[in-house]
Amino acid sequence: MSFSVVTKDELARVMPKKDCCRLAELSALVKMDGSIEISGRHRLALNITTENAAAARKIVILIKELFALNTQVLVRRKIRLKKNNIYLVRIGSQPGIKDILVRMGMLDKNGQFTERVHSEIISRQCCRKSYLRGAFLGGGSVNKPEGDYHLEIITDKKQHARDIAGVMQTFDLPARISIRKNWYVVYLKDSEQIITCLNIMGAHTALLEFENVRIFKDMRNQVNRLVNCETANLNKTIDAAVRQLENIKFIAGTVGLAKLPESLRQTAELRLQNPDASLRELGEMLQPRVGKSCVNHRLRKLEKMAQKLRDGKSNDYK
Repeated sequence: MSFSVVTKDELARVMPKKDCCRLAELSALVKMDGSIEISGRHRLALNITTENAAAARKIVILIKELFALNTQVLVRRKIRLKKNNIYLVRIGSQPGIKDILVRMGMLDKNGQFTERVHSEIISRQCCRKSYLRGAFLGGGSVNKPEGDYHLEIITDKKQHARDIAGVMQTFDLPARISIRKNWYVVYLKDSEQIITCLNIMGAHTALLEFENVRIFKDMRNQVNRLVNCETANLNKTIDAAVRQLENIKFIAGTVGLAKLPESLRQTAELRLQNPDASLRELGEMLQPRVGKSCVNHRLRKLEKMAQKLRDGKSNDYK
């Protein structure tokens, strides 16, 4: 079962306590997945389609609690993939259906179809939370936290996408909108923003799972970065030590270490005797002791001497 399905199942069990919040969530579900059917004599009916059984059950409960309307639930198998069921919640033509469609935000006060979210539906913070929950149930998804961080809500209405993004922005969530074929995608990419959004919608169990995986993932990435950094530093140290040994052996084989100044000769001999020692360790072996930077300076001087010998430019080491 995908992380999105688990999250939606949890959200479907969250039932708003206030009627205003119930209306906001139902309005979002209807906006996302509803369609108005007009038959003879301008009779209106409402069809709401979803692939989530828990969401369909919640739609029926919200309709009965808010409006006490009769509903039909039809189930059919998805034609193309033949895997998921499709649930159709239908509100047939009934007295007062037009006023109810206005209250749910499908029609404006003039009875015309509208893409906008009625401002009174999302006037309160608690209602905006419920609206986001309904919008996610109707067309949302969230990647499993093991992969890329991504939460999105998809709608086929441009203005509705803007309104959803606007609701998110009231919670300081910088939602963006992109176009994918004929769909408008409201999305979040940052893990902290996704966690905040899950919390706002009420998906607390999904949030904890997301957070646990995110912490483990971040820790693993940090360990990998540290290991890679240590490996890179170790490789640099080994390469430098090998190069230092080659230079010292070259000097010893050409003019001899005895001709070097005492400080350089002592450093060169210690490096030959201790090829794996660090610069700090070499400095502690020297008499008198010197620091890491001093040892590094001497070895660089030896490197320059070896290069001059190779180039045949000079044999003066004083």
